[in-house]
Amino acid sequence: MPPLPPPLPPEERTVGQVVAESLRLYGRRFWPSLALGVPPSILNLVARVLDDELLFVVVPLLGGVLLSCSYLGAVALASEREVRVGPPIAAGALVFLPFPILTALFILPGLIWLAALGLVVPVLALERVRFLGAFRRAFALARADFVHALGTLATLAILVFITQSGLFFVLRGTSDQTLAIASFLASLVVSPLLFLGAALLYFDQEARDNARHVPRR
Repeated sequence: MPPLPPPLPPEERTVGQVVAESLRLYGRRFWPSLALGVPPSILNLVARVLDDELLFVVVPLLGGVLLSCSYLGAVALASEREVRVGPPIAAGALVFLPFPILTALFILPGLIWLAALGLVVPVLALERVRFLGAFRRAFALARADFVHALGTLATLAILVFITQSGLFFVLRGTSDQTLAIASFLASLVVSPLLFLGAALLYFDQEARDNARHVPRR
């Protein structure tokens, strides 16, 4: 078979190539990438045992911290650099707070919100910016190509949801305990793809933002 063409640079990378590069990164760094699925899997188990009132309180608070930890780990894997820990997790938790409310009826408002400000995690992890300035920087990166940012997150979310649901259906049994185990394993294996893709999205948006500020001859 002829060799595959080289991937496009980040400033020209399509949504499909972001997904492909996320899968490639997952395979290349399998065990560290698999560990990214532990926090969302824990959140999944917690959500299964809570009633509706506690769920409304615990998920926004605990979920923001756990998912930000996975996102930060994905940024470290994608960048292969040392990252800051505290500020990115705190900022990610703040951004995630309204997400469950925004997605209560439909997922799109939540994805728009994350596309607009979710990049604050890699911004604080990799760039020398102040905490509040990181939100402005994240929004500026999102505006560099908002269609690409939103399309990438939407594609990753759909892909992860479908794949995770299919894996859960294969693994599930009849008892409640088996259902919980199947849910944990499906989330553990599939959810890292979402965080790895979101980490690569930062480099796409950064390259697009830089290209906007390069004067053309």
